[in-house]
Amino acid sequence: MEIDEFIAKFSALKNKGYIKSLRRGPTGIGKTLETNLGISENNLYLPDLGEIELKAHRDDVSNLITLFTFNRWAWIMDPLKAVRKYGTKDDTGRLGLYFTMSFRPNSAGLFLITDDDSVSVRHLDGNTLVKWKFRDLEEQFKRKIPALILAYAQTEYRGDEEWFHFYTAKLLTDTSESIIKEQINKEVILIDLRLHDAKTHARNHGTGFRVREKDLPELFKKIEVIV
Repeated sequence: MEIDEFIAKFSALKNKGYIKSLRRGPTGIGKTLETNLGISENNLYLPDLGEIELKAHRDDVSNLITLFTFNRWAWIMDPLKAVRKYGTKDDTGRLGLYFTMSFRPNSAGLFLITDDDSVSVRHLDGNTLVKWKFRDLEEQFKRKIPALILAYAQTEYRGDEEWFHFYTAKLLTDTSESIIKEQINKEVILIDLRLHDAKTHARNHGTGFRVREKDLPELFKKIEVIV
């Protein structure tokens, strides 16, 4: 489906008013939107950009979503050494680094720091664990989300059933190294370490770069209301 067809179908859906969710739970809004538009995952296209993402957002909810994961060439300290030196134990006694990072030191003494071209995780003892170039983060972001249509819905409950009114959609395009740097500094983009001690190596689930749905427009240069 290309953009003109999406606009026509979304406009018709908007004019229907409230429609009942086709699935219970957090994923109901996306399922309901895609089904009513007659599209399936990964078949929405923009000329010159190719495949793009479609996300549906409830006005009264601010869920965190993962933009992308990225570890390639980033670790300065051996990950297993980092886990064993700075990790905390989970309920099973396994050591891990599972933290949403901040510029304020956490309970393990780890914190974020930025310079002109990168963001790092450091410890109060001066060691740098991992470092990402903003340029690399921009490239990864553009690979994963070259463009995004964000559809907004008002919600209401009728008994135990959720209903949606999809009322507008925005086309978000074009990010930059400077935007990513700014939004990391503002802690709009959150960085999640997700690795643990797997005895012979560190099992890394991929450092997550996450954002709240409502803040997605802050990550793009161009924001166009298309419906």
